[in-house]
Amino acid sequence: MARRCNFTFGDPDSYADAIEKAAVKLTITGAGDFSAQLVRLELKQLVIYRLRERLPRIAYISLPSDKIFVSFPAGPGSLVLDGFVLRRGDIVFHSPGHHVHQRSGAECQWGLISLSPDQLAHYSKALTGRPIVIPEASKILNPARPNRSRFHHLFREACDLAETKKSLIERPEVARALEQQLLHAIINCLTADEVIDSVKTRRRHAALMARFETVLSRQIDQKLTLTTLCKEVGVPARTLRMCCSEFLGVGPMRYLTLRRLNNARAALRRADPSTASVAGVARKHHFTELGRFAVLYRTTFGELPSTTLQTLPPTYSAEIA
Repeated sequence: MARRCNFTFGDPDSYADAIEKAAVKLTITGAGDFSAQLVRLELKQLVIYRLRERLPRIAYISLPSDKIFVSFPAGPGSLVLDGFVLRRGDIVFHSPGHHVHQRSGAECQWGLISLSPDQLAHYSKALTGRPIVIPEASKILNPARPNRSRFHHLFREACDLAETKKSLIERPEVARALEQQLLHAIINCLTADEVIDSVKTRRRHAALMARFETVLSRQIDQKLTLTTLCKEVGVPARTLRMCCSEFLGVGPMRYLTLRRLNNARAALRRADPSTASVAGVARKHHFTELGRFAVLYRTTFGELPSTTLQTLPPTYSAEIA
């Protein structure tokens, strides 16, 4: 039987945790109140997500090694994957266990679908006569118009059924028919040509950025300079700046500052205002000048850190069946 859940979030960390099959690290890059909606539909072979977000952000997504994923723009708003601007109709065929950087503008909508490698091989062989080769790195595909139109129509239908026509999607024959059609549509799209020629360069840059993220996660609570980062990642400063600009839209030290600001904001939201202080949280996240921290914080998030500390933590609502 199909299982579905609909969530509404006001906190980026809770939202990222709800994307269960992938590890998602969100770094908010713009001012305002974060909000997101997530629709999840679990069928026998497929798990389908529709994700809607408000506020620009950078997402570092680590995919599990036992699943195949496809992701794609699913509505208004811009999405950039590993430095490549995705167009409406593009579909990303992710390799298992791969890491990607995905950034968005002020608002975005996107989709994510997972299935097992065995199921992909089985259905692709039945449909095309041969199994689809799983890529070593994520591939950006642009399927023929009829194939992508069919795929997006079925994706919207699945999400609408999960969100508004609950009794219908819970009928086994409906869920089974929808899944079979979606599997065929996905396979037709995954046989399309890749839209980027410089595959080796993209793989090299993606590997560099994965090392960069590992260094940041391991040493974010330590004193870090650009020289230290470059030494740990194993590249010259010019190369690291170029790759960060391409993948993240900001330089390496600005990204480090944004990561620390986001961590500080999460700590302020969780803290008890009767016992915690802005100065204590700032120092814990390597902001030693309180005045500069307040300016950076307000410029990034549109409010003072003291306001965040005094505000009740954001909540989320859930409907699960």
